[in-house]
Amino acid sequence: MTSQAAAQNPSGQDVISSNDWSLFIASFMALIAAGIGFSVRGAILGDWAGQYGFTQSELGTITGGGLTGFGITIIVLSFLADKIGYGPLMVLGFLFHLSSAIVTFFATTAFDQYGKEGAYTCLNAGMWLFALGNGTCEAVINPLTATLFPKNKTHWLNILHAGWPGGLILGALLGLVFEGIGGVRWEIQIATFLVPTLIYGFLMLGKKFPKSEASVSGVEIGTMLAQFAAPVLLFLVFLHALVGYVELGTDSWISNITGRILESKSAGLWLFIWTSGLMFVLRFFAGPIVHKINPLGLLFISAICGTLGLYLLGTTTTLAMCVIAATIYGLGKTFYWPTMLGVASERFPKGGALVLGIMGGVGMLSAGLLGGPVIGYKQDYFTTQKLEESNKDAYNRFKVEKPGAPYGFLPAIAGLDGSKVAVLEDYEKNKGKADAKLGIEVDLERAKAQKDQEKNKGLVDELTKLNDWWAKEEKPNADKDLKDVVAARLTGGQKALLVTALVPATMAIGYLLLILYFRATGGYKQEHIGH
Repeated sequence: MTSQAAAQNPSGQDVISSNDWSLFIASFMALIAAGIGFSVRGAILGDWAGQYGFTQSELGTITGGGLTGFGITIIVLSFLADKIGYGPLMVLGFLFHLSSAIVTFFATTAFDQYGKEGAYTCLNAGMWLFALGNGTCEAVINPLTATLFPKNKTHWLNILHAGWPGGLILGALLGLVFEGIGGVRWEIQIATFLVPTLIYGFLMLGKKFPKSEASVSGVEIGTMLAQFAAPVLLFLVFLHALVGYVELGTDSWISNITGRILESKSAGLWLFIWTSGLMFVLRFFAGPIVHKINPLGLLFISAICGTLGLYLLGTTTTLAMCVIAATIYGLGKTFYWPTMLGVASERFPKGGALVLGIMGGVGMLSAGLLGGPVIGYKQDYFTTQKLEESNKDAYNRFKVEKPGAPYGFLPAIAGLDGSKVAVLEDYEKNKGKADAKLGIEVDLERAKAQKDQEKNKGLVDELTKLNDWWAKEEKPNADKDLKDVVAARLTGGQKALLVTALVPATMAIGYLLLILYFRATGGYKQEHIGH
C-alpha cells in the first residue's frame, strides 16, 4: 500500500509498503550518521585544542559552523524540496557528507603549512560541509516521515529522531573504545560516521520517493508561506529557536563540562551515553505519552526538567548528584525537537515541507550561531574571571595572545590557550613517573626527525615555541598552576550551564501560554488539509 493510500486506511493506523519502510529506515540511518559525527566531534574537541592551540571560544565557533550550515540548508531546500524531489536531494546530502570527511582530514596538513589559522579554516570548512549534508537530509526526512505516517505524525517523528541519540550513543561508545586503546588519531575517530552514511545511501538507491501531503493536495508555495501569518506558528518558531540553543548547543559541550566536574573524560562520556540512551528509548514511546497529556503538556514538563537538570549540573560536585542532574536534564531534552515538529505539522498541515524546514532550520541556526559559540564564550568568560582572581600570574602565562569573541557586540576575551592547558594536563598524568616524557617533548622530537624539514617548518616552530614556554615559564610554577587552572575551568563550565538554564525556563513559560491559549479556544487538536 502506498503512503498516500495509507491516509485513507479507516483503521486509524498508518500502513506503508516495503519500499516506504526502506525509505524510513534510511532516514533513520541518516540521523545516526549525523549523531555519530556530532558525538565524536564533541569527544575530540580536547584533541583539537591540544594539537592546534584553540580556545573554548574558537572550538565553539567550529562546532557552531557544524550547526549553522545545517539550519541554512534546511530552510533553503524546504522551498525547493517538492520541486527538486526527495531522491535527488538525498544524493546531494550523501555527497556533502563524503566531501566533509575529506576536507576535515586535511586539517593537520593545513596546520603544518599555515599554522593554527590553516587548521582552523580546514576544520571550519569540514564542519560546514558536514552541516550541509545533515541539513539536506533533514529537509527530506522530516516531511517524508510526515507523509509516510499522516495519522501519527508526532509519534513517528519522535521515532525517526531516536536516530539522533542513537548516533550520539554509538559515537560516545566509540570514543570510550578509542580512549581505551590510546593513541588513535582523531581522523580515524571522526571517520566512523561514514559507515551509516554508506548504509543510508545504499538503502535509498533505486527507491521511489512519495510526494508530500501538501504537494499531493495541490497546495502551492504561496499557501505554505501564508501559514506564517498565524501568530501561533511564529511563536512556535521562536520557541524552536530556544530548543536548538538549549538542546544542540548544550550537547556540543555537555560531556566536556561533566568530564571536568567528575575529573574524568570517560566519566563525562558515560554520562552523555546515559542521557542519550534515555532519549533513544523514550522517543519510541512518545505516542502513548502524547495521547495522555497532549504534545504541549509533554513539552511543558520537558522544559521544567531541562531547567532543573541544567541548574543542578551547574552547582553539583559529587558523582551521585551529577548522575541525578544529568538524568533530569536527559529526560528534559528527550522530546523537544521532534514533538515541536509534530505540533507544527499537526496544526499547520498546509505548510508542508516548508513549515517543517523553517522550524528545523531556525532551531539549527540558533544552535550554530548562538548555542555552540556563546556557551563556549561563556566558559572562557567565567574561566578567565576565576583564574584572574585566584592566580593572575597563571592567567598571564596561559592566556592566548589575541583576545577574541564570537560576535562584535560581546567584549573580547583572552581565553586560555588549549595547547598550553593540554601540556599542563599531560604533566599531571605523568607526575611521579620516572623518566616520563611529556607529549610536547615527544611530538617535537618526532617533528624534528622527519625528513622534509622545509615542509614541516610550521609545525616545528609551533612545537618549539610551546616547548620553550613549558621549560622556561610554566614548569617551575606547574604544581601551583595546576590546581588553579583546573578549578577555574570547572567554574567556567558550571557557570555557563547555570546561565543556559534560563533558556528552558523561558520555554516552559511559552508552552504554558500555548496550553492556556488552546484551552481558551476549544483545546488542542490535529488539523487536516481540506478540513
